[in-house]
Amino acid sequence: MRRPFNFSAGPACLPLPVLEQVAAEMSDWQGCGMGVMEMSHRGPQFQSIIDAAEHDLRSLLAVPDDFAVLFMQGGGLAENAIVPLNLAMRGKVDVLVTGSWSAKSAAEARKYADVHFAANTEADGYRSIPSPSDWQLRPDADYLHLCSNETIDGVEFHELPDLDALGSAAPLVVDCSSNQLSRPMDWSRVGLAFGGAQKNVGPAGVTLVFARRSLLGRALPHCPSAFDYQRVAEQGSMYNTPPTFSIYVAGLVFRWALKFEYLGLRGLAAIERQNIDKAALLYEFLDRSSLFSNAVAPSVRSRMNVPFFLREPALTDTCLREAAAAGLLQLKGHKSKGGMRASLYNAMPIEGVRALVNFLQDFEIRHG
Repeated sequence: MRRPFNFSAGPACLPLPVLEQVAAEMSDWQGCGMGVMEMSHRGPQFQSIIDAAEHDLRSLLAVPDDFAVLFMQGGGLAENAIVPLNLAMRGKVDVLVTGSWSAKSAAEARKYADVHFAANTEADGYRSIPSPSDWQLRPDADYLHLCSNETIDGVEFHELPDLDALGSAAPLVVDCSSNQLSRPMDWSRVGLAFGGAQKNVGPAGVTLVFARRSLLGRALPHCPSAFDYQRVAEQGSMYNTPPTFSIYVAGLVFRWALKFEYLGLRGLAAIERQNIDKAALLYEFLDRSSLFSNAVAPSVRSRMNVPFFLREPALTDTCLREAAAAGLLQLKGHKSKGGMRASLYNAMPIEGVRALVNFLQDFEIRHG
């Protein structure tokens, strides 16, 4: 029996081989007599799990040695506070507000620092990203924060800005929660990146943090010890009990991603190519549709999260109900936006997007 296609924005679908391995090892991990949820995080079994996870993650994303990789907790939302507690030494944070999540980041950082909007696209409904030449960057900002993919609004930076070229010495902080592992990262332009796992990485519970080592050791005096990046790095993400099961599943996802093949490509290159093709399939349909539409500027449309709306909103509930009956799940738009949204994370096969497009075409014929 074919599984339904799950378009949830997060927690999201996981690769079936990963789920099957988790099920097989649930009560006995590799013959040790314990499941991962039962074993000590200080024991050799879990140490081998987290070591392998970090090794494979570094290989997958080509993370340079001068970045510490931290497995933390609290999700991307908590990092909105943890980042300024570690980096806002002068108390000045610049934020690019390009959607709902970066707006939340700015509001949280304001509790710890003076926040300045380098740009804000709220007035146009978060449908675009201003040219970097139009950003208002402060020369003494502790860092510039951006969200590389706005999960709710469907806006994505397809290239990270070169702050050096813009005359800024501030490190770039990237919330990559919903597009990490979907494409390469230009680490030369990044000071720190973070992302909650529950999109492309694994189950909720673990947050990945990639911190340039030169930025460690700057925590404010009132930063909780468990959130001090330097302390977490020195303790190998073991200062407190880490989210062991989530790290274990994430490690299996990293291994799956390294082996992923598509159109003769392998690993991250294959994943990125399929993500480009999946998004193109859906956007091409939406652009020619007379019933469905997406209003995001084409140059910044997200590959991961595609919000769309019916030109007759009264049909939305009918469309969602019929889609679920057809095995196309969790297509309801975010509660703040309405409409519909398809999240096309790495584990969503291109066959799922084809099935969605075929369904929407048929629905338009019957209801348009």
